[in-house]
Amino acid sequence: MKSWLHRADVKASPYLYISPFFLLFGLLGAFPLVYTAWVSLHDWSLLEDQHTFIGLQNYRDLFADSAFWNALGNTASIWVISTVPQLVFALLLAHILNNRLRGQTLWRTGLLLPNVTSVVAVAIIFGQLFGRDYGMINWVLGLFGFGHVDWQAGTATSHIAISVMIIWRWTGYNALIYLAAMQAVPDSLHEAAILDGATSMQRLRRITIPSIRPTIIFTVIVSTIGGLQVFAEPLVFGGGGLTGGSDGQFQTLALYLYQAGFGRFDFGYASATAWLMFLIIVLAAMLNFLLIRRIRRA
Repeated sequence: MKSWLHRADVKASPYLYISPFFLLFGLLGAFPLVYTAWVSLHDWSLLEDQHTFIGLQNYRDLFADSAFWNALGNTASIWVISTVPQLVFALLLAHILNNRLRGQTLWRTGLLLPNVTSVVAVAIIFGQLFGRDYGMINWVLGLFGFGHVDWQAGTATSHIAISVMIIWRWTGYNALIYLAAMQAVPDSLHEAAILDGATSMQRLRRITIPSIRPTIIFTVIVSTIGGLQVFAEPLVFGGGGLTGGSDGQFQTLALYLYQAGFGRFDFGYASATAWLMFLIIVLAAMLNFLLIRRIRRA
């Protein structure tokens, strides 16, 4: 009897220890996901009591909506412009901080300050910096003979302004992740490279980057997921409007979804948007993973 209880305890106890996570995931993750899929198959308005089953009509309407494709294009553009420089700058910052510097703790702590700053405060400050008439960016451009730019009015200019906010906010966070990975690279590899006459950038390219490739893959995938869900920066940059500018020039998928759900109260259409957004994020993350793994093998 005791041996049976012992075997049952050994086999069952690990599952009991991890069961709270799966219970919370099922309650707060899996159930809302399935329920959203069910809602997306209905004409589900918050202003009506009856919710008619319409099958895939919401998805067909979504694919035929030019505003959806505009939001998808804006999201992809902002994601590329913000993610690539962000990770490159983070890698360079981490490489610099991995060397012996005075006040290392102060510099490393300073990297997190943009990340812990309220996103609303960040967007307001950068909105002032990119102001058309009295913004500091336009003032600096004027010193070099360039005219004032209406950053909100254009598609490319608004994407650049929003991307700068994202880069400023998340570069330090990713730099600390890279720095933690660099700390695990054996010093003997760098010492041997220094004896062979390798420069700092050569050591970064030939030793550090190959050694922390799993971490780079992780940050690329996480940055992809976050970049395709960008919401607060374009919302506050546009003064709180859900249209993303006068002509939707910087409306992202998240803004488009919020507009459908809480602007028009069409939860069926918003749920279909959410599911397509989910599938796009999964597909982008998988493509990133496969691409980076191929580069790694090469």
